[in-house]
Amino acid sequence: MRKENVKIIIWGLGAMGKGMAEALLAKKGVDIVGVVGRGNKVGKSMYDFLDVKRGNRKDVIIGTRDEVITEKASDLVLLATDSYTRNAFDKMKFCLEKKINVITTAEEMSYPKAKEPELTKELDKIAKENGVTVLGTGINPGLIMDLLVVILTGACLDVDHIKAERVNSLSPFGTTVMHEQGVGTTVEEFNQKMKEGKLAGHVGFAESVNMIADALGWKLSKKVEQTMAPIVSKVYRKTPYVEVQPGDVAGCKMLGYGYVDNELKIEMVHPQQVEPQLEGTNTGDYITIKGTPNINMSNKPEVPGGIGTIAMCINMIPQVINSRPGLKTMLDLPVPRAIMGDMREFIEEE
Repeated sequence: MRKENVKIIIWGLGAMGKGMAEALLAKKGVDIVGVVGRGNKVGKSMYDFLDVKRGNRKDVIIGTRDEVITEKASDLVLLATDSYTRNAFDKMKFCLEKKINVITTAEEMSYPKAKEPELTKELDKIAKENGVTVLGTGINPGLIMDLLVVILTGACLDVDHIKAERVNSLSPFGTTVMHEQGVGTTVEEFNQKMKEGKLAGHVGFAESVNMIADALGWKLSKKVEQTMAPIVSKVYRKTPYVEVQPGDVAGCKMLGYGYVDNELKIEMVHPQQVEPQLEGTNTGDYITIKGTPNINMSNKPEVPGGIGTIAMCINMIPQVINSRPGLKTMLDLPVPRAIMGDMREFIEEE
């Protein structure tokens, strides 16, 4: 077994970064050795922002990028700051050039060549030159509407059509996600922002559809199509990060379509909102595969998005450290699994 604990730096201490820190503190064989933050968090103890007591643990003072991320300062950086490859690129590059592996929650990084083929090549090159690995993952994209779909097709002799549906709650997520979804806006504001391209809605349909298509050997005949519509609340809703008045937007319904030879082959259905239970909406994950044989998977309620994303990032740490250098996707690495033992036991000896 590896002697030293696995060393982790967390970049971004919002909803996801905070959750990762708290989860890691409960794991064996792993230490948080640094946190990169901004604003009034810099210079303060990580424990000032966690729901975990420091106890007799060594303190971790939040610092700037340059203070915390030095060459080989950790085995891996958990980057929880952005949704888009282009926005996260410089941060990933900085870590990789310091010879540190990276796992990012950026949704586009789950299958970055779908939208950013040139940046994908550049990140792969930088990672290989520095002998490290970069992976984008999360609950979705990363598992529910793509990797899990691919795994289930492994029981099929042929596949005619795939439908992945995720009805989920946005309540665990932070302000970035709320802005991207238009949560808390009026319907007029939502529609105006959508028209101006200022709403992302769910980021990941292009990535999930392309991942599935490439895994099955399907060639998409055109760009992935998607639509977005507001989910309007009839009641008052509140999370730690947003308030929604009756008549305002609680979330958005996203639909995505992937075509092969101009025939609809991959269908994505993804309504997501804060506090859906307040209006009787039951969450769940559903995968329907028409083929030989047909497969119908139903999971109710949904795998929680916040906990699921935190878990996926933490559970992929050994696979990324063990990986050959380069940019990897969930198709390239051993399947995720919960780490219940000492994390050092999952790391291959050099």
